[in-house]
Amino acid sequence: MVVFGIISSGGVAAMANFIDVPSVIITIGGSLSSVMASNKMSDFTNGFKGLGLSIKEPAIGSAADTITQVINLANISRKEGILALEEAAGGLDDDFLKKGIGLVVDGTDPELVRSILETDLGCLEDRHKRVIAMWEKWGEMGPAWGMIGTLVGLVNMLQNLEDASTIGPNMAVALLTTLYGSLIANWLTAPTAAKLKVDTELEIMMKSITVEGLLSIQAGENPRVIEEKLKSFLPPSQRSALGGEGGGEG
Repeated sequence: MVVFGIISSGGVAAMANFIDVPSVIITIGGSLSSVMASNKMSDFTNGFKGLGLSIKEPAIGSAADTITQVINLANISRKEGILALEEAAGGLDDDFLKKGIGLVVDGTDPELVRSILETDLGCLEDRHKRVIAMWEKWGEMGPAWGMIGTLVGLVNMLQNLEDASTIGPNMAVALLTTLYGSLIANWLTAPTAAKLKVDTELEIMMKSITVEGLLSIQAGENPRVIEEKLKSFLPPSQRSALGGEGGGEG
């Protein structure tokens, strides 16, 4: 929309007026250097991977899919015994679910199963929060360095008012750094951080469903009861669409 506004008001040639190398160096280079200084190098580099994750749809399925998967496992356990879950786990792609099934099949105490899986879940959340924090920090630093660039441009302009040829370039630095800083915050970093938060909340909910489902299977609960319990994670509009997956024998 910014590009459209520039072109519609001044034509394609007007785009050149909004490109200024010193402004780019001050705003992008300065803000990134501040973000780098605020994070460990590993967190800084890993944070950029979040951009790709925010653009593409996460390959983690949906909460309804997770519930259906857990109910299918509950039916297998009810009909063939809990040891049959070990064979069923071989065809699963979800490492978290596989890990939980392994603990359940091994006869691990339910409280220990919960503790191990929730620790795993907490570590995942912490890793995601560090990535999100990197983008939020860049969102803070972008406008700040835009203002620094504005001050640099104004100082240079005021020191050379007698030379009219320098007023334009210095004003360009002063104004464009503010523009670039605003674009960093509102066009890049804020949307990326927001999307990553949504994806993280979805993944955490799905893994929480997995934990509750596996513990219910371990307790020998009826698949229909497990299904109704897990449906509480879903909004009412999605519960009826799930259908009756908990076939099982009564």
